[in-house]
Amino acid sequence: MEEKRWNLSPIYPAVDSPEFNADLKKLKDMLKAFRAELESAKPNLAKLVDMENEMSDISETLGSYAYCNVSVNTTDKAAVNALNKVEELGMDEAVCSTLFTTFVAEHKDEVDAYCKDHPDYRFIFDEIAEEAKHQMPKELEELAADLMRSGSDAFGRLQETISSSACAELDGEKKTVIQLRALATSPDREVRRKAYEAELKVWKEHEVAFCYALNGIKGTSLSLEKRRNWESPIDRSCAGARITRKTLDALIGTLEKNLPMFRRYLKTKAKLLGLKKCAFYDLFAPVGKADMNFTLEQARKMVMTQYGAFNPAMGEFAANAFDNNWIDPFPRQGKTGGAYDIYMPKIRESRVFANFDGTYDGVSTFAHELGHAWHDHVVSVKPALLRSYPMTLAETASIFSEFIVFKGAVEQATEEQKVAIIEQFVQGACQVCVDILCRFYFEREIFEKRREGELMPDEMCEIMIDCQKKTYGDGLDEKLLHPYMWAVKGHYYSTGFSFYNYPYAFGQLFGLGLYNRSTKEKSDRPFYEKYNALLSLTGQLSAEDVAKSAGIDITDPAFWQEGMDIIASYVKQLEELAEKS
Repeated sequence: MEEKRWNLSPIYPAVDSPEFNADLKKLKDMLKAFRAELESAKPNLAKLVDMENEMSDISETLGSYAYCNVSVNTTDKAAVNALNKVEELGMDEAVCSTLFTTFVAEHKDEVDAYCKDHPDYRFIFDEIAEEAKHQMPKELEELAADLMRSGSDAFGRLQETISSSACAELDGEKKTVIQLRALATSPDREVRRKAYEAELKVWKEHEVAFCYALNGIKGTSLSLEKRRNWESPIDRSCAGARITRKTLDALIGTLEKNLPMFRRYLKTKAKLLGLKKCAFYDLFAPVGKADMNFTLEQARKMVMTQYGAFNPAMGEFAANAFDNNWIDPFPRQGKTGGAYDIYMPKIRESRVFANFDGTYDGVSTFAHELGHAWHDHVVSVKPALLRSYPMTLAETASIFSEFIVFKGAVEQATEEQKVAIIEQFVQGACQVCVDILCRFYFEREIFEKRREGELMPDEMCEIMIDCQKKTYGDGLDEKLLHPYMWAVKGHYYSTGFSFYNYPYAFGQLFGLGLYNRSTKEKSDRPFYEKYNALLSLTGQLSAEDVAKSAGIDITDPAFWQEGMDIIASYVKQLEELAEKS
């Protein structure tokens, strides 16, 4: 792969630069001033809001910049130290947040007066007042924030560091576990099998470290949420996602209802691969005979063109991201796996992290992450308190953007290419619906078991296999599943947001449902204007109210089925193409 990296210099020259340290000091000083204002005889709410918005921008930029440097080189000591410095201030931020939450809850008249002049803040202040009901005394919140750095956050970094650097030999060549997992997209089944077996050995070797890390994180979540008067981690997660349990139940129920359709897809994939049944290591295998390899420039052109066909401004935005090195595209040793978009308020720009392997899936990843970046761009004109949107709505923007690129790719494809592209789309939908449901089941079960005591690695593996059987069913060979997916997925290792899974399914089906509505709507205005208007509200309303702005009721299972029906239509197309092949 060609050597190409992102450019972080417009943000700060380096993690140990005077500019970075100056902003650290500024944030520290502002936090002191913010706390002093809150503890004064008569705090000024308007002043506090302005300070909170500025502090959030500085803190987010510092944290995002440091994390970018760590994720491309987990052994960079200076970057790790910089991230630690930002996280140290997180304790002061948590204390200030606790005090501000208490102030808002206890000064309803002042809040009402402020919201009369600033109505966009109404939901945010109501949310903060509700949060006050789930807040420990100030001293305990301060202690929790301090212990988090050396506890759960450290466990999360342990998982990330090991999984980015752990290696195994494959055919005499040393490969990281990330490189081994990337071989799951190889057209050669023997390569996929050997990589899968080598990968399982790596996870087995480190299972104790991962197991105790996950025990620590889930145990901490249960302790804190009990102290904060949450009935369960799911209730806390729903609040963070800005959805009700009714919405979550409608979503999960739709996923469960459609499992047979996805199992049909997996059987069709097995047929296309010439297999009796797919193994877990066949999930990402390419199908079709078409040449579906892409250079970085070809990926850039596809995303830019399809974005532009939907909305010219989005096409220009994507081109700018590639051309101005907002993207770190390729895998390398020391770099973590996966992909993400991260926003830098200081310069009002995003950066995109990827591990592009030249496949269509890699192109889709660019479309997905740049969808996040476009979302950040739309809300960038708003202050921090009105810009922060939940994961549920974040994934809507990314998956909607992915679908735009997919639709264009299918329209331009040859018959052979259609098999590969449609299968890639359904493969992704299978992951977002079936594997996400599996992860949801797993995490729910782990929390239940963790209440009773710590789990051992073999117990976690057994639970994972059981959840895979419940979701994938007869679509996969039950003897060739993946018992260590609990070690693979970093999302399990988050104390700040438990059930870091269903928002992806929410985004998939909400985005597709939104697209479905757009095709039926008759209007003189281009749909992208309504789409951008919806995105602009995501930081200041509940997910239900954002949906209502587009005439959608997300508590109704019928809406979720609209998105699922789009996926089903492509499963049917794939079945028809498989019959011809």
